[in-house]
Order: sequence, then structure tokens, then C-alpha cells
Amino acid sequence: MKNLSVAIIFTLLASPMGTWAAGEAHQHQALSPAQQSYQHGMMEMHDRMMQGLKAQDADVAFAQGMIAHHQGAIEMAKTELQYGKDPDMRKLAEQIIAAQQPEIDRMQVWLKQQQQ
Repeated sequence: MKNLSVAIIFTLLASPMGTWAAGEAHQHQALSPAQQSYQHGMMEMHDRMMQGLKAQDADVAFAQGMIAHHQGAIEMAKTELQYGKDPDMRKLAEQIIAAQQPEIDRMQVWLKQQQQ
């Protein structure tokens, strides 16, 4: 049952990416460097989140999944800083990095404490 739940969640998370990528391929347009970076980051984030959900303990699964989610947000924010031009979006990207990195650090410390 748990494997079925994980498979359903993965399908729900992955299907929008496949639809988006198929739409892009159908239009025969090359992805911009920013789009490539976002797409790569999203796919890695989803893979890491799914790995985190394999933990039997709900708290561990939450921490592992959220670390992956936050890391994905930070990667997207870095892409915004690299390619984005709007000052408001660039400022938001900086705020996302500043807010989520300490949360990642906190969850990583907690996970290490659980292994002891």
C-alpha cells in the first residue's frame, strides 16, 4: 500500500513536468538557459523529495522531503539571480535563500541527532 501511495504521489508530481516538456518539444523551440536550469533543478528536487518519502518515520520523511524542497527553492532562486532582471524578483530570490538555508541547516542537524 505504501509503495502504491508513493507511486501515486510520484505520478502526480511528475506528470505536469512531462506535459510541460512535451509541450516545449512540440513547439520545436529550444529552451533558454534559464528554462534549462529551472527544469533541471525541478527534476532533481522531485527525485530527492521522492527518496525522502521512503523513510518509514513520518518526522524523518518530512525533514528529508522538506530539505529537498528547500534546496530546490534555493536552486531556483540562484537561477533567478543568474538570469533574472526584475529587481523585485531578484530581491525575493535573495530572501528565499536567506530564509530557507537556515531551515535546511536546522533539519539536517535534527536528522543527525536521530541517527545517534
